[in-house]
Amino acid sequence: MQPRFNSYQAAPKGYQAMLGLQTYVDSCGLDHSLLELVKTRASQINGCAYCIDMHTKDARALGESEQRLYLLSAWRESPGFTERERAALEWTEAVTMVTEGHVPDDVYERVKQQFAEEELVNLTLAIVAINGWNRLSIAFRAVPGAYQSKFAQEKAQA
Repeated sequence: MQPRFNSYQAAPKGYQAMLGLQTYVDSCGLDHSLLELVKTRASQINGCAYCIDMHTKDARALGESEQRLYLLSAWRESPGFTERERAALEWTEAVTMVTEGHVPDDVYERVKQQFAEEELVNLTLAIVAINGWNRLSIAFRAVPGAYQSKFAQEKAQA
């Protein structure tokens, strides 16, 4: 697969706007490991190879196990996820697949048991951001493989 073009170079102000949202999400207080699970799951649903590559590398650098990453697409059948993670993953799926029936009330009722209102807004913004990145990466054919985890680099420098 060949990339179509570099979207950052073509529209740097638009890319900076996306980075502004991502910067907020990264500093909103939600656990980075949880965010990487959410980003990976949304990317799986959307079929974004570039983002799956990126976020599984970041998740591993944060200490996530290979086993849980392998089971992420089948999280409902796996006992290896906490109730908070399950709620976040269910919310991720509902928001990502919003065209398949909006976000059901029963999903909202479960997620609000695990997340305060501000956390739920921040989780939703994280899902909005990754869905945007997925669409940019898919549309312009970002090539997976070369990404080096920012978390691994931070650990190496420490």
